[in-house]
Amino acid sequence: MRVISGILKGKKILQPLDINTRPLRDLVKETIFNIIDHSKDASVDLDNAKILDLFSGTGSFGIECLSRGARKAVFVENYDKSLKILDKNIKNFNLEDKTFVFKKSVFEIDKFLKLNKKFDIIFIDPPFKNKQLKEILDKIKNLNLISENTRIIIHRDKKTKEKINQKFLILREKILGLSKIYFGKII
Repeated sequence: MRVISGILKGKKILQPLDINTRPLRDLVKETIFNIIDHSKDASVDLDNAKILDLFSGTGSFGIECLSRGARKAVFVENYDKSLKILDKNIKNFNLEDKTFVFKKSVFEIDKFLKLNKKFDIIFIDPPFKNKQLKEILDKIKNLNLISENTRIIIHRDKKTKEKINQKFLILREKILGLSKIYFGKII
């Protein structure tokens, strides 16, 4: 795993060695950022963007955003082995002043995110077995974490039949190998 572009381009992102973590593959990450940069319907300006990285694992997505000019990344992760590596990655790249790591379950973010913050991108990458996507999207809406221009990117297994909130407008869907990526917004 590496940083694909920006000021940290080519730097290695540490990954866990256990089988309980599914890292975001470089090909999937590269495709996501190509769509962010070049699509008409799902693009986001990363300059000074605020990123919320849910189920962040070792931080690959948020770190890539910071490398490309994002101002702040908030990581939400509760798996101890991933958290140790996420902390190392943040320190290795000297990103402490641009990051916050919430070391709890995504389902506990309401305890921390009552700050009325709005994010430009919310990246959701739960374990493929997790079937609570609708609840996650409802929580994001109820916590008022979005603006009219917030883009939500969801990474799932391509075989998963999702129960997605009816208020989630899918702008683009992309299948890559075993992965399905949704780009959308909450309306």
